[in-house]
Amino acid sequence: MSTAMSMSLRLRLSCALLVLANLAGCAAMVPQRDDGAFAATPPQEPESAPPADGAIYHEAQGMELFNDPRAHRVGDILTIALVESTQASKKATTSTSKKDKTDIGAPTLLGQSVTLNGKPVTIGTNGDRSFDGSGNSSQSNQLTGQITVTVARRLSNGNLLVRGEKWLTINQGQELVRISGIVRPQDIGQDNSVSSTRVADARIAYTGRGSLADANTQGWLSRFFSSKWMPY
Repeated sequence: MSTAMSMSLRLRLSCALLVLANLAGCAAMVPQRDDGAFAATPPQEPESAPPADGAIYHEAQGMELFNDPRAHRVGDILTIALVESTQASKKATTSTSKKDKTDIGAPTLLGQSVTLNGKPVTIGTNGDRSFDGSGNSSQSNQLTGQITVTVARRLSNGNLLVRGEKWLTINQGQELVRISGIVRPQDIGQDNSVSSTRVADARIAYTGRGSLADANTQGWLSRFFSSKWMPY
């Protein structure tokens, strides 16, 4: 095989590896739509069919004529109002300084000072060290909107484990909102809604994919040069 053919083959292999790495990086950042953990939870089916005895009401039918329409069973629907707003800032400044100075006089031997080339032998050290450091960091986030979820589980203390997701397809992009957490029945309003600030252990995700998301994403090679693996 000639040198030119060998160089061409190496170039093709390098390009193929770069394309595969790029596709892998993009695939890792694209949210997966089919996620069973956030799928809607259907209501629990009765263990047995109600007896055909002609009665209007049976407990297995789940008819609740006088109860609140607010969510309280597995499979019920609940609306969560997203009112998330966070802001954090941090500032640190450090300044240190230290100076050392030591002088040792010429030693004496038999009452005479020790000399070298006619000069007294003395020892002296000087040290001067200083450090100045400062740092500033600030971050703010805001998310508003509404998302309707289902009750996935009713806990032993009566609290509700809720979760759900919402997909929005707009032009050439898709937006995804996901939320899961624990809600107290007492915090649910008369309109069957609850604020996201009342959701315990809340996990909220807002992301997207499409042309706009791709244009706003740093390339994999740029991310590599900005990672901790770069020594510079």
